[in-house]
Amino acid sequence: MTGKGMTRRGALRSGAGVIAAGALGAPMVHAQGTGGSLRVAFWDHWVPTGNDAMRALVKEWSEKNRVEVTLDFINTTGNQLQLAGAAQAQSKSGHDIISLAPWDVGTYASVLEPVDDVINRLIAKYGPINPVAEYLAKREGAWRGVPATSGTQNKPACVRFDLMQEHAGLDVRAMWPANGQAGPGADQWTWDTFLTAAEKCAKAGYPFGLPLGAFSDAVDWVGALFASYGASMMDEKGKPTVRNNPKLRTAIEYAVRLSKALPNDVWAWDDASNNRALISGRSALVFNPPSAWAVAKRDQPQVAEKCWTIPMPAGPEGRFLAYLPWTSGIWNFGRNKQTAKALLEFLGERSSAEALTSKTSGYDIPPFESMTDFKIWETEGPPVGTVYNYPLKPHHKAKPSIAFAPAPGEFAAQMYVQALNTKVIARVAQGGDSVDQALGWLERELSTIVRGG
Repeated sequence: MTGKGMTRRGALRSGAGVIAAGALGAPMVHAQGTGGSLRVAFWDHWVPTGNDAMRALVKEWSEKNRVEVTLDFINTTGNQLQLAGAAQAQSKSGHDIISLAPWDVGTYASVLEPVDDVINRLIAKYGPINPVAEYLAKREGAWRGVPATSGTQNKPACVRFDLMQEHAGLDVRAMWPANGQAGPGADQWTWDTFLTAAEKCAKAGYPFGLPLGAFSDAVDWVGALFASYGASMMDEKGKPTVRNNPKLRTAIEYAVRLSKALPNDVWAWDDASNNRALISGRSALVFNPPSAWAVAKRDQPQVAEKCWTIPMPAGPEGRFLAYLPWTSGIWNFGRNKQTAKALLEFLGERSSAEALTSKTSGYDIPPFESMTDFKIWETEGPPVGTVYNYPLKPHHKAKPSIAFAPAPGEFAAQMYVQALNTKVIARVAQGGDSVDQALGWLERELSTIVRGG
């Protein structure tokens, strides 16, 4: 995800060069013709082959449509992409199209071109868009961006199946095989089962690698945990729902108990720490997209060949999957908005989405459920099928989740940045607060956000 250093890039790219904001080079993709020109700023992909796949697609489109495209990739280390977006929104100049982090669509809604026409045509072809993508990209009564495939990720469980079977007695490959069906024991994959497994693996010296700090990997998995308990902190009208909320209390108490089976320093982990735990062979489970497995395949193949991706556990309110989408926005002060829409519609096509996903070892998640059947998820390995259950499939019986929904976007974004879900857990598990004291603190924090303090 974005922000706060983005250290997953360091683990995955291993020193590969990037193009930073303010250091934009000559056009990478162009075509001579009379179709005008576009300047495009895309997220600089964690997976090195991701940028090449995007270049190829844009080149194909630009040559066919006789449009000259200046294509820049801006990394998120030090929030460079986000800073570029903020500067362009303020100056009303810059790129025509820009990649927007999950909450940035709401921030810049007033200067983003509505794209309902593009969205409606794509939906007519491919069916409904992921509801979390809609929650983030639909503002002020209109779609303010096109949900992107490139960079969009899920965060299911990546499990060391050998360690889980040896120490917790769970055969996760049998429970969640790579064949489109739930296997024996899948219905028992609950947070209660998860806690027992976490305690057994910790006792054996292979604790689950679950961050609990203020970085996005921590906020995301805890957000899905809370959703599975129905533990919302604020309703869709912006009213805090902390007081007399037994579901929220139960979720916090569960997380505190689970934290005791995790490494002592998870409160300080960043977005690369869980990757390192898996890759080093010290952890039996992490919640992560395939980036950690991909690095293990390169650097620790004996670890990678023992990994298997499965859905997140289910709670009393159902199974939820942490989902973090990117959105491509068009500035409404741009000069070639119709051409920009045409490019984004092309990138939203199934063939384009599959071309991107196939070049990133299955990392990129399209926004349409109808696109969860790409071959890459069946064939990628080792072991073959290891990321089959990475996209949310019908037999998972799960819903996509982003932390702090259904709160209004402007409030949820602040709750996310402040990591209120992990902090309320930390106040009990680390700070010595009672649950009542922690809930009181949380209610005060939410009230401050609502008041704009």
